[in-house]
Amino acid sequence: MNKGCLYSILGAVLLSSVFLGFYLWRKNYQPEESVEHYKPEYKTIVDKTVTSGSIKPRKEVFIKPQISGIVEELFCKAGDVVKKGDPIAKIKMVPTPTNLNSAKSAVEMARINLRDAKRRLELQAQLQDEKWDVAQAKTNLKLAEIEEQRNKQLYEEGVISQQEYQQFNNQLEVAQANYENALVNSNRSVDQLKAEVDLRKEELNQAVNNLELLESGRARNSGQVSNIITSTISGMVLEIPVEEGFSVVERNNFNEGTTIATVADMNELIFEGRVDESDVGKLKVGIPIEIRIGAIENEVFQGQLSYIAPKGNEEEGAIKFEIEATLDYPEDVFIRSGYSASGDIILEKAEGVLSIKERDLLFENDTTMVEWYKGGQSYEKIPLEVGISDGIHIEIKKGLDTTMLIKAQEITEEEESDEE
Repeated sequence: MNKGCLYSILGAVLLSSVFLGFYLWRKNYQPEESVEHYKPEYKTIVDKTVTSGSIKPRKEVFIKPQISGIVEELFCKAGDVVKKGDPIAKIKMVPTPTNLNSAKSAVEMARINLRDAKRRLELQAQLQDEKWDVAQAKTNLKLAEIEEQRNKQLYEEGVISQQEYQQFNNQLEVAQANYENALVNSNRSVDQLKAEVDLRKEELNQAVNNLELLESGRARNSGQVSNIITSTISGMVLEIPVEEGFSVVERNNFNEGTTIATVADMNELIFEGRVDESDVGKLKVGIPIEIRIGAIENEVFQGQLSYIAPKGNEEEGAIKFEIEATLDYPEDVFIRSGYSASGDIILEKAEGVLSIKERDLLFENDTTMVEWYKGGQSYEKIPLEVGISDGIHIEIKKGLDTTMLIKAQEITEEEESDEE
C-alpha cells in the first residue's frame, strides 16, 4: 500500500515536470519563421518639415476715407472686381457749427488776401509802365555824374583833397548800381506779384471747396479731399465692413481711420505660415514647397519659399517664425483668400537611393548598425553609413546591398500605429 502511494506520487511529480518543461519551452521558443526579414530597396526619400497657415493675396489694401461723416451710398459689394479709381462709397459730412464758421472765415480771409495781392500787382504794373522808379534812379545817376565831374576838376586844380574827391566818386558808383537794380527789379517785382496772385487764387478755391464740402457734402473742384471714396488699386473687393448710415472717421496722423473696403489683387496669391525654431535654420529662400489647401481636396500646389521672418514670436510656449511662399495654380481654379492650408517644405531630396526602415537601426557608441541575417539562427551586426531620412525610411550610403536580408526589429503597438 505504501509503495503504491509512493509510486503514484513520483509519477505525478514526473508528469508535472514534463508538462512544466514543455510549457516553458513553448513559451521561450521562437521559430525562425516568426522573425521578419526584408531586403533593402531603392526609394525616393524626401526630408521635409510641415507647416500650417493660410492663403492670402500678396497685395491687399484697406480703403479709408479722407473725411469724416456718414456713409451715404455704397457703389459695390464683396466679390466685385474694381479698377483703380472706381468709386467705392460716398460720404456725407455732418459739420459742427464751429467747423462751418471756420470754413466761412477762411473763405473771407482768402478773398481779402486775393484783393490785396491784385492791388499791389496793379500798382507795380503802373510803376513799371511809367518807369517812375527807373526814372528817379536815372535822375540821381545824372546828378552824381555832374558832381563827380565838377569835383574832379577841382581836385586836379588842387582846390580839394583826394579824400574829398573820392567821396563824390563813391556816390557816383552807388547811383550807377541803384539805376541798374531799378531796371532789374522793375520786371522782377511784377513777376513775383503775379505768382502771389495765383497763389491767393488757389487758396481761395481750396477754401470755397472745403466750405461746399461741409455745406452740401460735395465739392466742384475737390482736389485731394473728396466725399467720393475710390479704390487705390485694381482687384477684387474682399470685404465691405460698413453699411449705409454708418459713421466713419477720416485717416490722419492720429487715427488710422475707418476701413470702408478691403481690395486685393487675387491674381497673385501667397501661402503664409509659421515654422518652429528647430526647423527655421534649415530653410532658405527659393527652396520648393508643396501646398495643400483644405477646401480643395486631392490637389497639391507647387510653390517656392519667398520670405523668412528675421524675428520669431512666442506661440503656446514655442518660438515660431513667419514664412511666405509663392503659389502656382491653374487659371481655372478659383482660390479664396483666407483658405486654411498646410505646406510641406522640402529640405532635402534623394531619388532612387538604397534604403531601409529607420526603426531597424541599432546604435552603439557613435556607430550606426543593422542586424544582417546570415541563415538559420545566425545574425551579424554590420556598420552602416546613412544619409537623409523621411522619418520612416533612411538612405543607406554604404554597408548594404539588395541581396542582403535585414532583421526587422520588434516594435510596440504604439510605434506601429505612429508608423502607419
